[in-house]
Amino acid sequence: MGWYIYLYILGSAFFIIGMKGLTRVKTARSSLRLAALGMALAMIAAIIQTTGISWWMLLLGLAIGSAIGGYLAVSVPMTAMPELVAAFNGFGGVASAFVAFAAAAKFAGIADIAGIGRFAGARNVGLTLSQAGLSGWIMPATVFIGMLTLVGSFVAYFKLGGKKMLHPLQGAKRNQFHIALGVVSLGMVFWSVFGGTGAGLWIPMIIIAITGGLLGWYLTLPIGGADMPVVVALLNSYSGIAAAASGFVIGNFMLITGGALVGASGLILTKIMCKAMNRSLGNVLIGGIGDDSQAEDARDYTNVKETSPEEVAMLCADATSVVIVPGYGLAVAQAQHVTRELADELIKAGVEVRYAIHPVAGRMPGHMNVLLAEADVPVEQLFEMDQINADFKQTDLVIVTGANDVVNPVARTDPQSPIAGMPILDVIQAQTVVVIKRSLSPGYAGIKNPLFEADNCLMLFSDAKKALTEMVEEVKDL
Repeated sequence: MGWYIYLYILGSAFFIIGMKGLTRVKTARSSLRLAALGMALAMIAAIIQTTGISWWMLLLGLAIGSAIGGYLAVSVPMTAMPELVAAFNGFGGVASAFVAFAAAAKFAGIADIAGIGRFAGARNVGLTLSQAGLSGWIMPATVFIGMLTLVGSFVAYFKLGGKKMLHPLQGAKRNQFHIALGVVSLGMVFWSVFGGTGAGLWIPMIIIAITGGLLGWYLTLPIGGADMPVVVALLNSYSGIAAAASGFVIGNFMLITGGALVGASGLILTKIMCKAMNRSLGNVLIGGIGDDSQAEDARDYTNVKETSPEEVAMLCADATSVVIVPGYGLAVAQAQHVTRELADELIKAGVEVRYAIHPVAGRMPGHMNVLLAEADVPVEQLFEMDQINADFKQTDLVIVTGANDVVNPVARTDPQSPIAGMPILDVIQAQTVVVIKRSLSPGYAGIKNPLFEADNCLMLFSDAKKALTEMVEEVKDL
C-alpha cells in the first residue's frame, strides 16, 4: 500500500468535516476552504498513484480547469448561481461517464490509458466486461447515470434561465416513452457486459450514452419552474452517484467517498424539498408546476391597493415587529445588502426584525440563505418556515421582497390549484403586508395570488433594490 493512501484518508476527512460545517452559516466559508483542500490532496494522491502519466496533458488539464473555475467564480453573479450549480452537476456527470468509457477501453484492450483499470483483472486487457466482475457492470451504469445527469442538468440550466421547454408527449404516452428508453438502456448494459470487445463493446456503450442523455432530456422537460429546487438537488445527487460509481471502476477511494457524500446528501435534500412542497418525488418528476400556461387570469385583480416607500417607512416606524420574506426578486435586484441596511436601521429604532425563509424560495435549495449570508445577515435573524409561521398573527408588518408562490394562500384554499397542499408562509395573517414587486405578473407556478387583493395587503410596484433604498432613506429621516 502506497503512502498516497494517507492523503486519500486525510482528504476524505476534510470532505466530511467540510460538509458538516456547511450546515451553519458561520462556518460555511471556512468549511468550503477545507473541502477544497481535501480535493487538492485527492488530486495529489491520484497523481502519485498513477504511473505512465503524460505530464503535459496533466498540466494542460489543470490549467484549463483552474482558469474556467476561477473565471466563473469571479464573474457569475449571485442571480445566476442556480444555473451555475446545475451546470456543475452536469459537468460532474459527464466527467464520470468519460472515466467509465476510458476504463472500458482499457479493459477491452481498445486503448492503453494511464491510471485506468485498477479493478479486478485490470492487467488482462482484451477481455469482456463480464470478466471484470462487479466493475464490468458498473462501467455502463456509470455512463448511463453520467449522461442522464449531464443532459438533465443543462435542461434545468436553460429552464432556470427562463427558457420555455415543453415535453412533446403528454400523459400515458410520455411515461411509456420513458419506460421504453429505460428498457433499451438495460438491454444495452447486458450487451456491453457480455458482447465481447471492439464493436461488441462500443456499440452498446454509445447507445447507453445516447439513451441516458435522452432520458435526462425528457425526464427534466416536463418539470415546472416551481419544482426546479427539487430537480437541482436530485441532479446533484445523481452527479455524486456517478462519481462514486466511477471511483469503484478505477479503484479511487476519494471518488467513492466524495461521491457517496454528495449522492446521499443530495437525496436527503431532495426529500426535504419534496416535503416542503408537500409533494412526492414521483409527482415532481411526472408533473410540472409552472410548465403549462395557467396564468390567463393572473392579472385579473380588482382590489389592489398601491403604496409608496414613504408610507412603508412610516409603517416600519410604527411597528414593533417586522418580518422580511425574501424571494427570487430579491436575488434578481441584488437587494440583499440594502435589505440588511433597512433591517439594521429598524433594529436601531427598537423594532424586532426577523427573516422568514421558505425552503424552496428562489431557484435552488438554500438560495435565500446564500444571498443573506453574502450580506452578513446574522444567522440569529433567520427563521425557517416551521419556526416562524405561528408568529405571523402577532406580527405588525411583513415585507415580501420578490416572493410570490411561497406566500400564495391558494395553496391552502383551492384543492384544484397546481400548488395545492404546498406549505406556505402565512404572511396574510399579519396585521399589514407590503409586497414589493415589479408588476402583478404571476410567479413560477403561473397562477394568480389572492394575497395581492387582501384587505391588509399593500403593493409597492418597483425594483426591490430601488424601493428598499428609498425606504432606508425615509426611515433615517423619521
